[in-house]
Amino acid sequence: MGGTAVRIDHIGSTSVPGLDAKPVIDVQISVKSLESMNYRRMLDKLGYHYRSDNPDLSKRYFRESGGMRRTHIHVREAGSWSEQLHLLFRDYLRAHPEDCRLYADTKYRLMNLYGNQRKKYVEEKSPVVWEIMKRAHTWSQAVGWRAGESDI
Repeated sequence: MGGTAVRIDHIGSTSVPGLDAKPVIDVQISVKSLESMNYRRMLDKLGYHYRSDNPDLSKRYFRESGGMRRTHIHVREAGSWSEQLHLLFRDYLRAHPEDCRLYADTKYRLMNLYGNQRKKYVEEKSPVVWEIMKRAHTWSQAVGWRAGESDI
């Protein structure tokens, strides 16, 4: 990514050791500005396609090409609330196995209830995610949490 990426991090369930997860890798690329889109050319060359239909305007979203490992790439502005939120959630779950288990149990329960209804699954998962995030926020203040070194 040259100098375009400020940091690159493994996020999502696969980034938390011991947390059951779908076989999807989530990567967060932090950039100085979402608007420049310099990163788009680089990601295109690597085989990742920009998803302009993504409704979340706090990031730019890319997916793998056919034949590649299932990968979600989330490009966010460095220092943004959205970028920090995902790093804090990951780090908190890594440090708190009881909430990691709660999250996994919730995902299994919802998977069994909603099967392939992704939107419903995500909606129903939100209350537990925010419950965990409240504890993560308190923990972050108690330990003086800061995003550590970039994964790459």
